[in-house]
Amino acid sequence: MNMTGNTILITGGGSGIGRALAEAFHRAGNQVVIAGRREALLHEVTSANPGMEALVLDIQDGNDVAAFASQAVEAFPALNVVIHNAGIMRPESVAAGGFLATAEETIATNLLGPIRLTAALLPHLLAQKHAAVLTISSGLAFVPLATTPTYSATKAAIHSWSMALREQLKATSVEVIEIAPPYVQTELLGPQQAVDPAAMPLAEFTAEVMALLESRPDTGEIIVERCKPLRFAAENGQVDAIFAQLAAQHG
Repeated sequence: MNMTGNTILITGGGSGIGRALAEAFHRAGNQVVIAGRREALLHEVTSANPGMEALVLDIQDGNDVAAFASQAVEAFPALNVVIHNAGIMRPESVAAGGFLATAEETIATNLLGPIRLTAALLPHLLAQKHAAVLTISSGLAFVPLATTPTYSATKAAIHSWSMALREQLKATSVEVIEIAPPYVQTELLGPQQAVDPAAMPLAEFTAEVMALLESRPDTGEIIVERCKPLRFAAENGQVDAIFAQLAAQHG
């Protein structure tokens, strides 16, 4: 994808990786539109980044996604890039029961949300000279974390969906790029994650992602160095060992 001159919509752009990518693309000379449920948080980000815009979106609500897509295209007719960043990650104690609501909410946010929004925006994106759909999966798409089974499953599904979408759209103007983060210093699992020395610093992750996007990898995947042990665990015969290691670290 081109790194400048785009109109980019980023879901979950009010915090964490979404905000970091929004600010990086904003600095690079793109019109950036962030979306999320928390209007006050969106306003905080746009106030700190003059020229950035925001729209409210409930990614779990299929009807809201469809209406939002129409609103976004009307307000920003040059829209040519969408980054599916919105996501939730919550532990589930399966044996204790009561996990189904968390699982359903995770699937609605992490998997159905990107699929619904892509379906709604794709006719517009296909009409653009250059366009891109960027998905945010996870290193846990390749080796799951036992304490977050549904989150891991949705990210594995996003990886699979991104591969298939890329193949189907390869003859069109729409690129499909998957970004797979490792464990990063955000508040995805709570405030303690943002200061966990075992997690990759957010600024370091963002800088490496932007550099990799600039280099345009042929695979369509953006895998930072710290995520490679997870991404290539199967190829290296390390799935069981890394699965056990993750379970011990985050159990």
